[in-house]
Amino acid sequence: MHTPVVGTADGDLRVMVLREFDPAANTLRFHTDSRSPKVTAIRANPQLSVLAYDPGAKVQLRIKGVGRIETDSTTANSAWRESTTFARRCYLAETAPSANSEEPTSGLPGWAEGITPTEEQVAAGRENFAILMIDIAEFDWLYLANTGHRRARLVVDEGGTLTGNWLVP
Repeated sequence: MHTPVVGTADGDLRVMVLREFDPAANTLRFHTDSRSPKVTAIRANPQLSVLAYDPGAKVQLRIKGVGRIETDSTTANSAWRESTTFARRCYLAETAPSANSEEPTSGLPGWAEGITPTEEQVAAGRENFAILMIDIAEFDWLYLANTGHRRARLVVDEGGTLTGNWLVP
C-alpha cells in the first residue's frame, strides 16, 4: 500500500507515494511540488479520498479525509531533510508540474538528469517542496476471500477515537 491513489474533490486522481502513516494522529503524509495543480485543488477544497490495495494481504482500504498543504512547517522541514538528494532532485523542475512542453521532458535542468546531486545542488528545490497531510476521517476496510469477503468502517471522531462497525461487503 506504498503507492495509493489519491483523489481530490475536483475528481482528479493520481498515484502518490505514501511517506508516512501516523496511527496515533490518524494522518497520512505525502510529498508534492507546491506548484502542482493538486495543491491548488486541495487549497480550494480539502476533501480527499485515498484508495489502496495490497494484493498479498487481499485488503482494500478506502479512506476519506481532509488535506492540508504544508511548505514551511516542522514536519515539512524534517521531511525535506530526511529525503535523499536523489528524491529532492525532483523539486528542481524548471516549470510547474502539468505545464505544457514541446517535447518529452522530466522538467529537470539538463545538468540534473541521471545524477545523484549534492546537498548544495538540490538546495534550490526546497522552495518547490511541500507535504500533503491528510487528517483521516473514515476508513473503509475490505478483505477479499473466496470463503466470503469481510468489510468494516472505522470513523475517527474529533478527539481522534476510532469507532467502527461491520458492513456487508
